[in-house]
Amino acid sequence: MNRWYGKLLGLVAGALLFRPNPLFGAVVGLLIGHAFDRDWFRMQRRENPYAELGLGAEASDAEVDQAYRRLMSQYHPDKVAGAAPELREQAEKRARAINAAYDRIRTLRRR
Repeated sequence: MNRWYGKLLGLVAGALLFRPNPLFGAVVGLLIGHAFDRDWFRMQRRENPYAELGLGAEASDAEVDQAYRRLMSQYHPDKVAGAAPELREQAEKRARAINAAYDRIRTLRRR
C-alpha cells in the first residue's frame, strides 16, 4: 500500500487554507495527508475472515462449514463453563471472532 494522493491533497489544501503562513500550512497538511495514506485514522481494520478460520479464499462452502464447526467445537464457551473466568472470557472472545468470520464469509459468498 504505497499511496501518495493524501499527501498531495494535504499539501495543497494546507497551503491554500492557512493563509498567514502557507509553508506551515503545507507541512501540516502533508503530515495529515501522510496519516490518512497510512490509515492511522481507520477505526477498525478488517481482518481476513478466511485466515480466522484457517482457510484460503479458494475454500469450498463445505470446507468453510467444516472449519467453522471444528473451531466452534474447540472454542465454544460451554466447553470451559467450569473453568476460571479468564479462560471463559478468552473462549467467548475467540468464539465471537469465529462467528464474525463465518458470517462475513457467508455474506461475501451470497453476493
